[in-house]
Amino acid sequence: MLLAALEDLAGAVIVLDDKLAILHATADAERMIGGPIRRGLSIVKALCGEAEHRPVAEGLAHGQPTSGSIERPAPDGTIRTLHVRATPIQRDGRRIGWTVTIDESRRCEPDGAEPAVLFHGMWTRDPGMKRAFHIIARAAAREVGVLIRGPTGSGKELVAHAIHALSPRARGPFRAVNCAALPPNLLESELFGHVKGAFTGAVSASPGIFRAAHGGTLFLDEVAELPLELQAKLLRVLETHSVIPVGSVEPSAVDVRIVAATHQPLRTAVEQGRFRADLMYRLRIVPVFLPPLAARCGDVELLTHKLIEQLNQQSGRRITRVSPGALEALTEYPWPGNVRELRSALEYAYVIGDGNQLVETDLPPEIVGGDTAAPRANTSPITATTSSAGDGDRPEARRIRVALERAAGNRERAAQILGMSRVTLWRRMRSLGLLDPSELTDTTE
Repeated sequence: MLLAALEDLAGAVIVLDDKLAILHATADAERMIGGPIRRGLSIVKALCGEAEHRPVAEGLAHGQPTSGSIERPAPDGTIRTLHVRATPIQRDGRRIGWTVTIDESRRCEPDGAEPAVLFHGMWTRDPGMKRAFHIIARAAAREVGVLIRGPTGSGKELVAHAIHALSPRARGPFRAVNCAALPPNLLESELFGHVKGAFTGAVSASPGIFRAAHGGTLFLDEVAELPLELQAKLLRVLETHSVIPVGSVEPSAVDVRIVAATHQPLRTAVEQGRFRADLMYRLRIVPVFLPPLAARCGDVELLTHKLIEQLNQQSGRRITRVSPGALEALTEYPWPGNVRELRSALEYAYVIGDGNQLVETDLPPEIVGGDTAAPRANTSPITATTSSAGDGDRPEARRIRVALERAAGNRERAAQILGMSRVTLWRRMRSLGLLDPSELTDTTE
């Protein structure tokens, strides 16, 4: 039953003792390895056999958390590549064993075949992102409409900047506007400008963002949110290369390249009658698709380290290592907010944690699986009562408080987050003065 529960939670898992001998293996792990896994067998033998390339074996031999790819025969006779990650099991600072997870998904790691590349501020190992970079570079050199499609936080504005920087207009201005951020009347004035007295509050004339971008590039983010009336006026600008400010009848010539972006398919908006087909064809000559972060092979780990390098220059805290548990939590999280959310999570970790290692308890609760609800008043054990005045502010005390908050006051879950037993947590809380007086002799809480 325990193995079945483990398989439901984590899939293909092998549990090792501290000597790297196999203790238990889930049925899914045996299926991927290609047969029964004998208890007591060396994990190195089970995974690597006599293979010449042995990255997992080498890492385990040094007692280090490790990951890599191995090749195993599939039931149909073909060879398949499996991703393997080995993580130590630690209690009270001592390694007592290992868990080895096996994955058939398309995840990639730094030791894989795909090298990391930097493209105008964007790092990736993912083949899909590299293809997008190739399309961006080719499209930038031509005066064609580019439509960037990608989820929120995936880097659409960075792509627009790259197109501008690689184009013949690189010396001209770059301007950006979010079409969903303003009501229609203000958006029209923002785009096309207005004359003095055109509406209440127009105490002076404004050139508008099109004229401000003359000779350069204008990035229209969330272009699908443009009202139909403004879509017609935008189409006219593209056809006549001129704008008519609000309150005027005189057109002004503009020379602007449009780069647009959306998080939703424009074709769907056209089918629903919310977007003009003729405008879509003008904007979408070259589409660029940005995959979500969760689908980008190896990029969560890569970007974590690159963002940490940046944050080390900006913060009083300097992180030099990411713990295996924290890295696993980061790579397993689905990242609905994509790269922007990853950066926010790491900034949170810099504020919450201490020391030069980023650990799992430094991360936001939604990433480590903690309850985001506030702890109940009768379960929040943070009152200092028995220790000296400074103990409650020690780094360990702060980590315990954060773990308790993430666990909504549940000490068993908090102990799991902290990587210790419940009794050890109680003892540390007692030594730091974090217990209520009534709990000082009760080790079962």
